[in-house]
Amino acid sequence: MNYFLTEEQQMIRETAARIAREKIAPVALEYDEKEIFPREIVKILGDADLFRVFIPEEYDGLGGGVFEMSLVVEELSRACGGIALAYAGSGLGTIPIILFGTEEQKKKYLPRLASGEILAAFALTEPNAGSDAAAITTSAKPDGDYYILNGTKQWITNGGEAMVYTVICLTDPTRGPRGSSALIVEKGTEGFDFGKKENKMGIRASSTRELVFRDCRVPKENLLGKEGMGFLIAMKTFDQSRPGVAAQAVGIAQGALDKAVEYSRERHQFGKPISSFQGIQFMLADMAIQIEAARTLTYQAARNVDAGEKNVAGISAMAKVMASDVAMKVTTDAVQIFGGYGYMKEYPVEKMMRDAKITQIYEGTNQIQREIIALNLIKESMRKKK
Repeated sequence: MNYFLTEEQQMIRETAARIAREKIAPVALEYDEKEIFPREIVKILGDADLFRVFIPEEYDGLGGGVFEMSLVVEELSRACGGIALAYAGSGLGTIPIILFGTEEQKKKYLPRLASGEILAAFALTEPNAGSDAAAITTSAKPDGDYYILNGTKQWITNGGEAMVYTVICLTDPTRGPRGSSALIVEKGTEGFDFGKKENKMGIRASSTRELVFRDCRVPKENLLGKEGMGFLIAMKTFDQSRPGVAAQAVGIAQGALDKAVEYSRERHQFGKPISSFQGIQFMLADMAIQIEAARTLTYQAARNVDAGEKNVAGISAMAKVMASDVAMKVTTDAVQIFGGYGYMKEYPVEKMMRDAKITQIYEGTNQIQREIIALNLIKESMRKKK
């Protein structure tokens, strides 16, 4: 479909697609098998100015937004969802600085993030606080010009690789979620350490680690927004980042469809290519329909965010749910089309199926997203009756 991209957006997409095709696809299976973090590819993305696309011009960015970031994530994920996550995860960690950072914080961090010199990460989840984000216990107690940070964050994308972490913590435990705040914590800060690198089912080229804080002294100037805004910052960040997860899912699904179509033309049974069988044709057609519908919703959600729409939580959640469910369905069907070969690690679609699963889980499970969607519908209905 023609999504009426501007000339600049088309160039962004083509640049990301070229890097995915030439640099990522040839190493995707190896990086997955060996759990290699893609440092060399991160540098290539930085040299191509792709980290700049969603950062404001005044901080050395190209002045784009979530839509441009989603274009990049989609194309990279078409080759490898795990490698793409180094880029997407840094975007997630950068968004709260763009939204809530002071001028000094933005000048300090955004130019380096825009160049790809450093990566960012976002830290909310804890061992006992996943979908129930309000249940966090990591604390930050004031001590003069510092906060003393203690606690553990779990399953943090880019953990150990990022230099800048947005950490949601409690500055006033007596107030529950309203007592949470957001701090920028730099790698190398005394008292800040990392747990083991997680051994994951999918996205294995992405680094996922614990963050451990033991009497970590964080300057008060690193507070994002105001004390008590932590939960709000987290939710506003997810409203803007979920189209990026949807784009990752769309990219993974599209990559799986590409491989399935190609294989169906090459694989012969009963004396002819399996692409000639109606059963296979119908599967391919349904996969294409589902992907295009998910892409359309994803792009619209991203454009709504960039247009400054006040309530984007609902459409962002819809995009994330639809695209991730499509990715899981399409990659499963791709494995089926490959048959026994699809189950083998030397063929690409089993990896895509493993990578797709996480998109239904992180940045809010799809069950939580459906709650968000329903609550927005109910609120809108109540508003219309007033």
